[in-house]
Amino acid sequence: MKALKTEIKIDAAPSLVWEVLMDFENYFKWNPFVISIKGRAEVGTYLENKLQMSEKKTMDFKPEVLVVEANKEFRWKGKMFVNGLFDGEYCFLLEKMDDGNTQLIHGENFTGLFGDVIFKMIMEDTLKGFEGMNKALKAHVESRGKERSNVA
Repeated sequence: MKALKTEIKIDAAPSLVWEVLMDFENYFKWNPFVISIKGRAEVGTYLENKLQMSEKKTMDFKPEVLVVEANKEFRWKGKMFVNGLFDGEYCFLLEKMDDGNTQLIHGENFTGLFGDVIFKMIMEDTLKGFEGMNKALKAHVESRGKERSNVA
C-alpha cells in the first residue's frame, strides 16, 4: 500500500470545517483540487467527482462513500475500471484540538495491482493538490468564521 497524508490546523471548530466540506455545490468557489462533487454524502452512494490534476488536466471518477461521521470523518473509495487494479481510499479526518480549533488530516491510501506504477506517476501532482486544497479550505473556513463573528 502507498499513502499520501497531509495535515493542517484550521482556526475554526470542526463543525464549521465540516459544513464547508459537505457543501459540494460551492466547491468550485474555493477548491483548486476537487473542483466538483455531485451526489449525496451518504454511505453506499456514489459521487461524481472532478479533480484538477494540473493546469490543463482534469480527472473524473465516481467513488463510493464509505464513512460519513458528522464533524469527524468523510471517506470514499475510488477505483480505476474495476476493483483491484488501482484503488484509492480518500479521507478527511477532523480532530478537535484543545483550543477548540481543528486539525485536518487529509490523505489517501492507494492499493491494487498497478498501485506502485500509477502512484509514482500521480504522486507529485496529487500531493500538490492536497496541499493546495488544505490551504484553500483553511482560508475559506477561517474567513467564514470571521464573517459570522462580525455579524454576532
